[in-house]
Amino acid sequence: MVNSRRGEVGAVIDGAHQTLCLSLGALAELEAAFQVDDLGALAERFEKERLSARDCIRIIAAGLRGAGTSVTDEEVAVMRFDGGVTGCARLVSDLLAAAFGQTDAAEASEKRPGESMAGNPSPGIS
Repeated sequence: MVNSRRGEVGAVIDGAHQTLCLSLGALAELEAAFQVDDLGALAERFEKERLSARDCIRIIAAGLRGAGTSVTDEEVAVMRFDGGVTGCARLVSDLLAAAFGQTDAAEASEKRPGESMAGNPSPGIS
């Protein structure tokens, strides 16, 4: 079961319910991947820039690993997400919201795994 108080987000990936979490280790991994110095710079990057498919793969892979699933970025790249690309973007949005303090998105994900909170815009995908 997803625990939003721990920053966990639920999703349906390849037809199975999964738990994702941008743990401190996962966030450190993303800092390195996006070549930023700290969490503030990481949050700013996500707020100001559109996300590429490659960015989404990195974020989802880090979230799966942060929740304890052993998976590579390459494995995530071929996974199917409920809702297709839009579902993938919603998942990334929910993960970032849960990690950076917007608990409503995490609570919405806890109630409806794989679905985004109504009115929560998904990050742009380029």
